[in-house]
Amino acid sequence: MNADMINLDGLMQQGNVWRAGDARVREQSGIPTGFDALDAHLSGSGWPMGALTEILCDRQGVGELSLVFPALARLSHEGRWLAWIAPPHIPYAPALAAHGVDVSKVLVVHPRAEADMLWTVEQALRAGTCGAVLVWPRLISEHNLRRLQLAAETGQSWGILFRTTWAATQASPAALRLRLDPTQSGGMSVRVLKRRGGWPMGPIYLNPDALLDAQDAPLDIRHEVSG
Repeated sequence: MNADMINLDGLMQQGNVWRAGDARVREQSGIPTGFDALDAHLSGSGWPMGALTEILCDRQGVGELSLVFPALARLSHEGRWLAWIAPPHIPYAPALAAHGVDVSKVLVVHPRAEADMLWTVEQALRAGTCGAVLVWPRLISEHNLRRLQLAAETGQSWGILFRTTWAATQASPAALRLRLDPTQSGGMSVRVLKRRGGWPMGPIYLNPDALLDAQDAPLDIRHEVSG
């Protein structure tokens, strides 16, 4: 063998070589979710920055916001915006503040049309000024999902898409896809449908005491823009 040729066996032993399906894949550290049981199974030990996360549930109000509140609180104190695009309810400001979110960094946008909504989400993700962009799309094509994923990568933002469980049948470039189901005890079952560096898995059970109160009410946030 030519001395200049790479020794493949030796190369594969190096820790900086990524192998498909290797759950130990090395990447930029994620944002801690605030739930150790969940972080233990996520690449980067938290929510992926510069990427999309899809949170799927059969109906609103099963605790989906409880899952992201700790990370939103952390991001709001790092000087970047939290953009809520077309939320089904106007976020309840006192509840956000009670959970540590700096409401002066919350921006709520109500686009007039679906096409305007997707454009707004893409621009918010791409700008680099938003730590997180939350959106509740009714229908979205795989093509548009890829545009949003690229925008999140460009702006190093965390895109959070709240979708119904039927979306699990659609291909998606999202780095992380979770399905949430309430439990009889009042907790939550979390199934990892897709994650970087690992296979789907679950359920992961979060008990009621670990979850935050995620009730929404019609109260204006400090910064609200109609687009």
